[in-house]
Amino acid sequence: MRLWSLHPKYLDPQGLVALWREALLAKAVLCGETRGYRSHPQLERFQNHTTPLVAMSLYLQTIYAEAVARGYAFDKSKIQVTADSATLVVTSGQLDYEWAHLMNKLRVRNFVLYQKWQETITPEPHPMFEVRAGQVESWERQ
Repeated sequence: MRLWSLHPKYLDPQGLVALWREALLAKAVLCGETRGYRSHPQLERFQNHTTPLVAMSLYLQTIYAEAVARGYAFDKSKIQVTADSATLVVTSGQLDYEWAHLMNKLRVRNFVLYQKWQETITPEPHPMFEVRAGQVESWERQ
């Protein structure tokens, strides 16, 4: 499971579809609807949030918006649309780690997109994340 801290605009089609599926699975875990992935490290930041389902809904809303902008037909009924707000913190080291990881994937899977983004020095985070200085997150498996 990869719940990117990066803005979903950077993902190739396969990556965006995978993120949608994985975030829906994460939502199911938070709702207690599945036995698998309950202790997945990337879920920690959502599980530790004061309102985990609101945070996951906001996370999914941004993915959905990116899909709509690309003309994809994701099912909005799978997410709870909320007007609430939630912020999660991500370290600059985590964002750098994820950026390098994504660029390695794009170099192999979608070279055109890799070329488009390769000059990016500071990628944008997912809009619900606030970036703070720091190393790679403790939950990241490197």
